[in-house]
Amino acid sequence: MEEPSLRKRREDEKSIQSNEPKTTSLQKEVGLLSGICIIVGTIIGSGIFISPKSVLRNTEAVGPCLIIWAACGILATLGALCFAELGTMITKSGGEYPYLMEAFGPIPAYLFSWTSLFVIKPSSFAIICLSFSEYVAAPFYSGCEPPQVVVKFLAAAVILLITTVNSLSVRLGSYVQNVFTAAKLVIVAIIIISGLVLLAQGNTRNFENSFEGTRLSVGAISLAFYNGLWAYDGWNQLNYITEELRNPFRNLPLAIIIGIPLVTGCYILMNVSYFTVMTATELLQSQAVAVTFGDRVLYPASWVVPLFVAFSTIGAANGTCFTAGRLVYVAGREGHMMKVLSYISVRRLTPAPAIIFYGIIATIYIIPGDINSLVNYFSFAAWLFYGLTILALIVMRFTRKELERPIKVPIIIPVFVTLVSVFLVLAPIISQPAWEYLYCVLFMLSGLIFYFLFVYFKFGWAQKISKPVTMHLQMLMEVVPAEEAPE
Repeated sequence: MEEPSLRKRREDEKSIQSNEPKTTSLQKEVGLLSGICIIVGTIIGSGIFISPKSVLRNTEAVGPCLIIWAACGILATLGALCFAELGTMITKSGGEYPYLMEAFGPIPAYLFSWTSLFVIKPSSFAIICLSFSEYVAAPFYSGCEPPQVVVKFLAAAVILLITTVNSLSVRLGSYVQNVFTAAKLVIVAIIIISGLVLLAQGNTRNFENSFEGTRLSVGAISLAFYNGLWAYDGWNQLNYITEELRNPFRNLPLAIIIGIPLVTGCYILMNVSYFTVMTATELLQSQAVAVTFGDRVLYPASWVVPLFVAFSTIGAANGTCFTAGRLVYVAGREGHMMKVLSYISVRRLTPAPAIIFYGIIATIYIIPGDINSLVNYFSFAAWLFYGLTILALIVMRFTRKELERPIKVPIIIPVFVTLVSVFLVLAPIISQPAWEYLYCVLFMLSGLIFYFLFVYFKFGWAQKISKPVTMHLQMLMEVVPAEEAPE
């Protein structure tokens, strides 16, 4: 009785571990400090400098605005802890992809990779890079908006730069992440310290009657959460590079427990700082909240604010690219994308084809340059799959009891996060129906066509076309399949 059981357990463990031999694995270059920097650096980007207006607009009062920011941080932490259990139970890179594969099979996993590759990840990358280019271009066009051609050109240049860095070296990508995380923490510290000093000096009038005029409709609350959670997005990024974490059983939960509460505290204190110098009306009228704060508090050194905001956004873009390229890599390795996307650079030992592919899709997204539409697409699709992934954790508690769980969260946490995800997906549709949500659903379901044509049935004519393309790209980019990569 024990021998079949042992054999079954070994087979189960093999099914959830990386299929790559030790000599062909991506390098384990990411330690605890780099993991914290990836979380903090990816979360703190353009969101905290853009979302305060949107959150306040939907709550219409200072008190509930601050509560929303705290609640978003709590939700992100709970979601990340659920992902920590998944990440230490299924030690594959690729974020939600391998978890959906184990719980629900290939179709939901494929739809996630399809949606992530063509909607969620590149739209997020494009939004951050467009925000960066707008902040950089603004000082050169004082009193007017920068030309869209200039903004888009700068965004494309940043995408090219970041994809190049992450294609060259895992260590270089981590180093760039650490440097820009340090830079963005400087501007965060400047804003927080300045606000606390003003608060100690008695600038508290904007916090009086802070709940007066509160808006309590379901639609307004859901939209406030959408904008707040956009600023927190990135809480699950370490799960995309589990195979590159040193000692993931220890470093993954520690990075989450340290990183996300740190970000939450920073966000709340930054919003408090904004309200020490601006009324709710003035904040809503501001073109750039952080810049307005700098003009009123840091003049004549207010120029440091847009400079460090640019550093913050480029750091977030680098973290997004560093992790999202691994999703493309894992999807290619599983046969759900072109095989060449699972190849590894011979010289650099990085998933260069996957990262380059991701950069190309993000560049296409900057052409329309409609940030608001991109944010709506992103939020709707992202929380749909966040909820589905955490539901997978609940399902596997009953269907895969034999799996080892170094981290095991109380079942009430994934149940709560799943219910909140359902609310976040359905509430905006019910309160403010829009065609964009329908288009997003149709695009996600269109992935089924490609799945059955090219993955499930694997038509011979498709293989004949893809094989010479793969061979040509392999020679051009000096990449090889994972099993042939040098140690």
